[in-house]
Amino acid sequence: MTTPESDNNKKVGNDTAQALEQGRLLFAKQCDFILGATNMNQVPVSELPEIAFAGRSNVGKSSLINALTGRNTLARTSKKPGRTRQVNFFDLGGRLMLADLPGYGYARAPKTEIAQWTTLIEDYLRGRVGLRRVCLLIDARHGIKATDNQVMKLLDQAAVVYQVVLTKCDKVKKAPLQARQKEVSTTLAGHTAAHSEIIVTSARKGHGIAELRAALTSLAAPGTLAEHEKLG
Repeated sequence: MTTPESDNNKKVGNDTAQALEQGRLLFAKQCDFILGATNMNQVPVSELPEIAFAGRSNVGKSSLINALTGRNTLARTSKKPGRTRQVNFFDLGGRLMLADLPGYGYARAPKTEIAQWTTLIEDYLRGRVGLRRVCLLIDARHGIKATDNQVMKLLDQAAVVYQVVLTKCDKVKKAPLQARQKEVSTTLAGHTAAHSEIIVTSARKGHGIAELRAALTSLAAPGTLAEHEKLG
């Protein structure tokens, strides 16, 4: 005998499974590097919904993009902080534009370069019309730092929705990770543009990748009729 509650749980489960499958299909599509921009005059003209990946230097932005797209070398990774020095744009299947931003908070670069990166990030976040969401990456080992708070304040002021993605969760034990999630959630409650859901990931282990794909796919341009029919 079924009950309204069991029927509802079944529907939620089906909806979640479908969202995960939609995410898998989209991120399995061709993902092409478009260009790297060092100033706003160079950013590509695009009508696609855009997702930006922002965070402190060496937080794992490029590794996360590679994990999402299933390509090890799409976005260049490096153990040396500050390697990404431009906004790199990628077209995902003609349905979503991905933007890999320079890392902030890296103090060892020349001051002129730091100023240039900072201006580029701020101008991009304030002025990109098609920007649907910023994935704000936070290292699960270290939590939210002062520079993260500055970016969050900027996004609040610009009314750009951002979602915190905890990275490198495989390097934190269960109890400290849960405490970190609670700490971040408490901080986000005071920010007007912050998305309430925190996604916990590990690019190395694959944790949370399917869930993040599903969340981002919900913001993408509509798929083709054939894609919808494939989902049934």
